[in-house]
Amino acid sequence: MFSSTESFKAAFLEKLETTYGKSFKDSTTRDQYNTLGHMVREYISSRWIDTNEKVRADNQKQVYYLSIEFLLGRLLGSNLLNLDILEVSRQGLAELGIDLSEIEENESDAGLGNGGLGRLAACFLDSLASLNLPGHGFGIRYKHGLFDQKIVDGYQVELPEQWLRNGNVWELRRHDQAVEVNFWGQVESSMVNGRLEFFHNNAETIMAIPYDVPIVGYHTNTVNTLRLWSAEPTPFPPNNKNVLVYKRETESVSEFLYPDDTHDEGKILRLKQQYFLVSASLRNIIRLHKDRNGTLKNLHEKIAIHINDTHPVLAIPELMRILLDEEKMDWDEAWYITVNTISYTNHTTLSEALEKWPIHIFQPLLPRIFMIVNEINERFCRELWNRYTYDWKRIENMAIIANGLVKMAHLAIVGSHSVNGVAYIHTEILKKREMRLFHEFYPNKFNNKTNGITHRRWLLKANPELAKLLFESIGSEWVADPTKLTSLLAYKNDRSFLEKFEAIKTLRKEKLAKRILQKTGIAIDTQSIFDVQVKRLHAYKRQLLNVLHIMYLYNRLKEDSTFTMQPRTFIFGAKASPGYYYAKKIIKLINDLAIRVNHDPQTNKYLKVIFLENYRVSLAEEIFPASDVSEQISTASKEASGTGNMKFMMNGAITVGTLDGANIEIRDEVGDDNIFIFGLTAEEVLHYYSNGGYQSSDYYHHDLRITKVVNQLVNGFFDNGDDEFGMIYDSLITQNDEYFVLRDFAPYLDVQEQVGRVYQDRKKWLEMSLTNIAKSGYFTSDRTIKQYADEIWNIKPIR
Repeated sequence: MFSSTESFKAAFLEKLETTYGKSFKDSTTRDQYNTLGHMVREYISSRWIDTNEKVRADNQKQVYYLSIEFLLGRLLGSNLLNLDILEVSRQGLAELGIDLSEIEENESDAGLGNGGLGRLAACFLDSLASLNLPGHGFGIRYKHGLFDQKIVDGYQVELPEQWLRNGNVWELRRHDQAVEVNFWGQVESSMVNGRLEFFHNNAETIMAIPYDVPIVGYHTNTVNTLRLWSAEPTPFPPNNKNVLVYKRETESVSEFLYPDDTHDEGKILRLKQQYFLVSASLRNIIRLHKDRNGTLKNLHEKIAIHINDTHPVLAIPELMRILLDEEKMDWDEAWYITVNTISYTNHTTLSEALEKWPIHIFQPLLPRIFMIVNEINERFCRELWNRYTYDWKRIENMAIIANGLVKMAHLAIVGSHSVNGVAYIHTEILKKREMRLFHEFYPNKFNNKTNGITHRRWLLKANPELAKLLFESIGSEWVADPTKLTSLLAYKNDRSFLEKFEAIKTLRKEKLAKRILQKTGIAIDTQSIFDVQVKRLHAYKRQLLNVLHIMYLYNRLKEDSTFTMQPRTFIFGAKASPGYYYAKKIIKLINDLAIRVNHDPQTNKYLKVIFLENYRVSLAEEIFPASDVSEQISTASKEASGTGNMKFMMNGAITVGTLDGANIEIRDEVGDDNIFIFGLTAEEVLHYYSNGGYQSSDYYHHDLRITKVVNQLVNGFFDNGDDEFGMIYDSLITQNDEYFVLRDFAPYLDVQEQVGRVYQDRKKWLEMSLTNIAKSGYFTSDRTIKQYADEIWNIKPIR
């Protein structure tokens, strides 16, 4: 693109002046960001076109990844990196007096996701393009995303996420490829040429407008596509529908991620979103396939459709509808094609996260789809009856429709050819417990694909100082093959290397401390342990256990004048779902504790607590490289995998964790000496759930440390009334501590004392940190995607 900084500067200045009609000296940083963004997108365009033409010419099999979330983060820096023009752009801008990092601050994080589900999808798209694999994403172009989080008087306040207020330089609107999506109405049937056919009448139609975002491979010519659908009204509103009501209801479909579904109105909107996504996407896929092949009889040979969790499961009945009603196939042929086209990833063992839709909502909203789901259920139950005659309970437990509910996870398993978990233990729990009946019926469908992360964003981009040291020490092979990071183990006893390594960590801690001072006004000790827990706020992730530990440390410092400890800065970042009142109380608790701890002169040289509001990808890129301790303390058996644990590990933070999700595989990679493991195992937790025997009150009454911190939730310790945290107290005592916080409290304190001791042995700590980086290569999303490509999708690299 640019042979030199001089050619870059000339192109940049010309583009800026012709675009904005002003001289460079009069331009704003936003003008400069948009100018550079448009230059990069134009450079991408030829590769984007070439990729599509190559795949079309070779008629290669492609995968389409359907996900309700794609948490992309900022794209300018990653695109510059992947196109190998980062340094020439940085240097050229510097010579113009522009700091690239300041320009990047003008890019909003794309409001297309919330947590690990969306970030995984983004990493997968990056890996598909970087491995030259033909794979594209389909999602929804949310106008406001989830929400912007503000902390006001310690409480979470949700504001609209205005990520599109200044436009999105990376997207292209493709109005000519808009499709219609139908809701409501009635289905009528009649015999046509001896065949019973179905007609969806009086439907309410909305338009799905595609916006395309290029997904650039790292140092390749492959540019895949993320297509995002925006809901807009049709030019002609439905009969008897108020135009303004129709417009508002239509646009709400793509307005917010995860609308509140505590009432039927919210449930309808969520279900609308899900069908909107799959209907628009499948119409797109079918059109392209028919243009190339003229028939859908070979769809499963040329197309793989992957559903990321249960949100896009309606792709199964929607594909059946197209094959049955539009292509006039018989049921058996349509079912064979559907099952062999679609694959499914399960992301949870939490029953409340396995979506179930009431029939009274589902049937009127999607009348034809409900008929097809009902037929799938009837045929499946007949299969079950033939194998398990008279075992009514088993059949009821496995049915897709039962007790007035449509069970989406059951539909996903029955209607796909592959069902995968996202960490070894998660897959085993699915097979042996949560989905045991299905595994017994379909033993060959279930498989494991442990999650991964893209090392290009989370090491190369997020931690360039560390990447530079790695290049100088072990060369560059690890970029193409991250397992080559194991070469770092040769430097475990190299004093010079370890000093450089420690200096980089200190530099990153200083940068984060500067950010924290700007945002919170709190100065933190960069020589303290940066102990970090950043992730979605949920009871099973046990941010509460972390908080109770801090309260214990605070009490001990106040009461025991002989007690000293390695100074620690506890850093939290998390959003709580707007309707999740308990999680919001945990956020309030963290912030109230921060006020107490940070302003107490007796303790604040040892303890600081920081809550960073509005946790997002761009903030995570600053946090992970600065972290010393990675808190991965979910109740064993509850976290499917986790990917934050991998990002921490890749940046040298050491895991404090339970044997849950991918923590187990991290332990297996680094060894017991390079991780801090504590608490109940998954087997012990599941035994408690099955057989009882756990009484949280026993721990409350017999461990005075627990008694004190739990009482402080309601005894006036916090200056906001005894009722503020009463529901947290009740969850631990009255409701018997569903997630075993008190059961794991003492082991957690013990392992945290060990962390403090080891941290003071700098050589030992640096060796552990280096080992974690060296062993992190296994957790690249490139490895995960290769497994999906070879074992599920059967796709090959673009030639």
